[in-house]
Amino acid sequence: MQGQTSIDIFRFEAEQGVAEYHAMLRITNPRLTFAEQTEALLAAYEQLVTEMLPGAVAVLKRFFLSDAANQAPYLQAQLIESSACALSIVEQPPLDGTKIALWVYLQRGVQSRVLANGDYEVSHGAYRHIWSGSNWNRAAKAKYQMRLLFNDYTMRLAEQGCRLADNCIRTWLFVQNVDVNYAGVVKARNEVFLTQGLTSDTHFIASTGIAGRHADPEVLVQMDAYAVEGIQPGQVNYLYAPTHLNPTYEYGVSFERGTYVDYGDRRQVFISGTASINNRGEVVHPGDIRKQTQRMWENVETLLAEADCTYEHVGHMIVYLRDMADYTVVKEMYDERFPATPKVFLLAPVCRPGWLVEMECMAVKAITNNKYPDY
Repeated sequence: MQGQTSIDIFRFEAEQGVAEYHAMLRITNPRLTFAEQTEALLAAYEQLVTEMLPGAVAVLKRFFLSDAANQAPYLQAQLIESSACALSIVEQPPLDGTKIALWVYLQRGVQSRVLANGDYEVSHGAYRHIWSGSNWNRAAKAKYQMRLLFNDYTMRLAEQGCRLADNCIRTWLFVQNVDVNYAGVVKARNEVFLTQGLTSDTHFIASTGIAGRHADPEVLVQMDAYAVEGIQPGQVNYLYAPTHLNPTYEYGVSFERGTYVDYGDRRQVFISGTASINNRGEVVHPGDIRKQTQRMWENVETLLAEADCTYEHVGHMIVYLRDMADYTVVKEMYDERFPATPKVFLLAPVCRPGWLVEMECMAVKAITNNKYPDY
């Protein structure tokens, strides 16, 4: 399958310490069958880790599928490999007409292992980074599924000496039929957070809540998460951009717009799913995909600036569109402004119908902070 894939890579390579990479792998020939596309993508991944980034290990892989019910079982059967990682598989069709795409986050200079509960630990120096992918259950309603997911995750963190409020940095919530089920997800999250000391007076957790399907139609919510054991008070900071965005609790939800974590040698930034919204919680530019995209960029840029970062520090972008007809316009806009940043465009309605587009990203910047150990 030579010539059937593209690989875009972001590199953060410190003189000493852990190197970080984001790679976006895509298929360039949509005429291939799913089996052929999967074969080509996995071959490209093998080339990535053996030739392009030798010595790097995958921390998180997220596969985006066009039809999970038919495709996920086949993909999972192909993923038996020697090196494990946190694995996320979600139906969010790539908007370039292909059947599969892959975002992979890799690091070099770390030790890694699969924990007994199935989570994935990446350790270096004073820290243990715990990644969790594709958590789900079959409770009767989305609200119940979300509550069980958070309760189970909280217990798994406790087994590792962690707390949801102190150690969890980021979550991703994929909701089947988001226009119907998101309200139950929000209610359950609010209720669990309250029991864990996560309130408007303390803080929440950076998150994306977006449409996405599991292969099993009874699974209404699935969750990925990231936590760090070993962080000290003051290392985790929250981004607000009050000139552009309002606190999420003002419209009944409980997540942070963004979070950054300072280590001795770097600052990592996690920008939550961000749309065209103002500081009163209103949709800006209803019905205008171009202006919504520009306002969304401005919002993200303001959040990054609060962490003393710019788009140059961004390692990857995931862009979600409600209407596939907007893909050509939005892709042209992104290609013009961010030609070198690894990115993927997905069909995934945002949690409020008026938002036509949403994006999330991660960034990293070299710093020197003698208060904390290096990453």
